[in-house]
Amino acid sequence: MATPSKTIPPAYSEGSIRVLKGLEPVKQRPGMYTRTDNPLHIIQEVIDNAADEALAGYGKKIKVTMHTDGSVGIEDDGRGIPFGLHPEEKAPVVELVYTRLHAGGKFDKGSGGAYSFSGGLHGVGVSVTNALSKRLEVTTYREGSVAQLAFSAGDVIEPLQIRPQESGSSNPDGGRDRKQGTTVRAWPDPKYFETATLPVNELTHLLRSKAVLMPGVTVTLVIEKTRETQQWLYKGGLRDYLMQTLNGEPVIPLFEGAGHADKNADNFAEGEGADWCVAFTEDGQPVRESYVNLIPTSAGGTHESGLRDGLFNAVKGFVELHSLLPKGVKLLPEDVFARASYVLSAKVLDPQFQGQIKERLNSRDAVRLVSSFVRPALELWLNQHVDYGKKLAELAIKAAQSRQKAGQKVEKRKGSGVAVLPGKLTDCESKDTAHNEVFLVEGDSAGGSAKMGRDKESQAILPLRGKVLNTWEVERDRLFANNEIHDISVAIGIDPHGPTDTPDMSGLRYGKICILSDADVDGSHIQVLLLTLFFRHFPKLIDAGNVYVAKPPLFRIDAPARGKKPASKVYALDEGELTATLDKLRKDGVKEGAWSISRFKGLGEMSAEQLWETTLNPDTRRLLQVQLGRLDFTQTQGEITKLMGKGEAAARRDLMELRGDDVEIDV
Repeated sequence: MATPSKTIPPAYSEGSIRVLKGLEPVKQRPGMYTRTDNPLHIIQEVIDNAADEALAGYGKKIKVTMHTDGSVGIEDDGRGIPFGLHPEEKAPVVELVYTRLHAGGKFDKGSGGAYSFSGGLHGVGVSVTNALSKRLEVTTYREGSVAQLAFSAGDVIEPLQIRPQESGSSNPDGGRDRKQGTTVRAWPDPKYFETATLPVNELTHLLRSKAVLMPGVTVTLVIEKTRETQQWLYKGGLRDYLMQTLNGEPVIPLFEGAGHADKNADNFAEGEGADWCVAFTEDGQPVRESYVNLIPTSAGGTHESGLRDGLFNAVKGFVELHSLLPKGVKLLPEDVFARASYVLSAKVLDPQFQGQIKERLNSRDAVRLVSSFVRPALELWLNQHVDYGKKLAELAIKAAQSRQKAGQKVEKRKGSGVAVLPGKLTDCESKDTAHNEVFLVEGDSAGGSAKMGRDKESQAILPLRGKVLNTWEVERDRLFANNEIHDISVAIGIDPHGPTDTPDMSGLRYGKICILSDADVDGSHIQVLLLTLFFRHFPKLIDAGNVYVAKPPLFRIDAPARGKKPASKVYALDEGELTATLDKLRKDGVKEGAWSISRFKGLGEMSAEQLWETTLNPDTRRLLQVQLGRLDFTQTQGEITKLMGKGEAAARRDLMELRGDDVEIDV
């Protein structure tokens, strides 16, 4: 009987490594660069380029045409893409823009740059459009010449041709007008998308919002199939746009304004700021739209957090000034924000987005930027419109009372025999479990900074003395002999339990239990000991997603002013981030050594303000949720036994030899 032949796997050697070149990465993994449900986003990338020209003050018209053959044309009257040879790459610039990842004018920020404010961040936008299109044609009008070229699947199929423009019409000065701008026509390739059909409603909404955000710019949509033409030209103001979007929903107060930094601003670059319009309604679904440099941020971000912060603090100040708050009621930001509809348009010099499709803004400074303009403007408006202010306060107080009533119902279901809370626990004021957080902090020194820097409303601090006991081999009935573990259990309101137990979770006092230790090796050890405690004796908290690890920075970099960007403080999590930050400063033109670097030996060295900004503030902190990851409970238990067991020295040594080179570990 013949034995079955074994398939010999191919050898793994230097030749096994494949390097993707040009636009191959986009075609191999399109979902990393764009939305693949339909081609709208790759068309939006071209529209955004036309909008950036208008935002920079060089264009007044954008025209989008949906052709009957499935292609889409985008035409603007901006400066036109340069078509001369790039001084370093020795290739036509217009060709580089459409065929090279990370090539574009949007990197040229600051004084004298091609774009001071733009949505461009990665320089991969229209090159992705090109890579995922069967055909793409570009025509650029510039300096009296017309340049044309065409691509297929990202490759040049019709090389660049340049010819003089035909004579234009006469202008009032007796000269001849010469056309300027860029025209792009793209045929999206259906094989990369779930559907090749462009969603007309979404495209219409996108174009209408661009017109609203760019007063004086005419935006046109032509649909050849239905011979339909829509045109938008707004002379100013977000008010009409928001009211149209609300479809006549009765508005209580409506507040609009704008604020931008001037050249004398200390903290922000000239021109940075925001325009906003906020309407409060009693009923209906709130309408919320936000933009950064005309890019729609459907997932929100730090600019929305700044709007929220500014609104809340202004309304809270008005309520306190007029003594409107009933006894026992406490306002939270969500109470003010619950019935708010808004359109927010922020301008940020160097925006940092989450993901290539830029759905969420991550720039930390945007919270302070927007809040610093919204809060004083709303405070002034409320004092000038006291009746509207009282209506708004009534709306927020009503929301707070409803929230607190719901929280009291939960409290009644909790047992009455609650243990006395530990004396060193600095508790928060809110009773809203889902909103509340407790930080387990290493030592009294760090605990002091955390107490001063925290949000008293929703953040509690429990300082721990020294290193927590290794509880991996401690029986449950012996746990409370250790004061630190006793205090942790009582503070969070949950008794120790095993993986198969069904503990009473109704006593949980905090939605987030956050381990906050120093960024050094000792801090990591304390972090491991606490994770061991929760995994061994409070596993249901990990299952429910209640346990988190806070990531304080190890370094602070004080960077000098550069171009339009003022002097700034930048925090780095570790050595890797420090290196990346210094590389970015060098690229920004900062001289070697012009910055200063501070290393935090521990949380106790941070001021309350620094600890809030880097580690406690929900808008700017880094907080990792603890999950089991790829392993199930039994597998994880075996791994932790090797690490934490007293008689496991040999197994621990073998594990370190096997996995010692791993630098990234899922907690």
